[in-house]
Amino acid sequence: MAAVSSKRNKIMKKTGFYVVLILILGIMLFPFFIMLMTSLKSSKEAIATNPTILPHEWTFQHYIDIFNPTIFPYLNYFKNSLIVSLIAASLSVVLGILGAYALSKLKFKGRVTINASFYTVYMFSGILLVVPLFKIISGFGLYDTKMALIITMIVQTLPTAIFMLRSYFDTIPEDLEEAAMIDGLSRLKIIFYIIIPLSISGIVSVFVYAFMIAWNDYLFASIFLSSSENFTLPIGLNTLFSTPDYVWGRMMAASLVTALPVVIMYALSEHFIKGNVTEGGVKG
Repeated sequence: MAAVSSKRNKIMKKTGFYVVLILILGIMLFPFFIMLMTSLKSSKEAIATNPTILPHEWTFQHYIDIFNPTIFPYLNYFKNSLIVSLIAASLSVVLGILGAYALSKLKFKGRVTINASFYTVYMFSGILLVVPLFKIISGFGLYDTKMALIITMIVQTLPTAIFMLRSYFDTIPEDLEEAAMIDGLSRLKIIFYIIIPLSISGIVSVFVYAFMIAWNDYLFASIFLSSSENFTLPIGLNTLFSTPDYVWGRMMAASLVTALPVVIMYALSEHFIKGNVTEGGVKG
């Protein structure tokens, strides 16, 4: 009888856990559900005084409209965002790997101070970098170019990239490097053949993080870009508010489509974002 009661309690606890989890997920996903439903409503229904959750008339016209260049040059903004985000994230990862390896595995004067400085970065807002970055970008004649935004995003994400990757590299046993050096591998080859394969989950995490920061950036893009042909998606979405073509359905459709690349990237990289496995790496 006691065993049956104990089993029943475990089932009730497990059921309660799933109920709470479903409620939390429901609360988190509800705004996105409303956005989706609004994007599928007609313009008149989307601003009706008696709002409904589900559309009375389902329409995909808003999704068609955002890909119409005369209404909203979505594809051009998408291309700009993709170029900036991919290049900035890739360079942040490459520079982050080299910097993190140096701080994690090499011994040199000032190493502790440099390590501590990365903690200090988190204390300051990105807005404090606007003025010095603006002077630098303008001084090099890069204002209103994609390169200006790429440099800015690298400055924004590189400290975090180095900090995150250094934590991964610290977990890799030194025995692996010692064995590789005995075999004649240089430091650079050790990075490519040992450090990177064993830290792939951290590298993917850093890439996704840097890509997401660059993809969603509004502050720096609004300051360093002035020509509509160079606008990224966050700036482009903002311009849609001030045009005669602004309607809630189009805004919701454009916002949802804009979020898809990050969602897809997370889904594709999910199996990489796990703990590293180093067993068997050391020679017997």
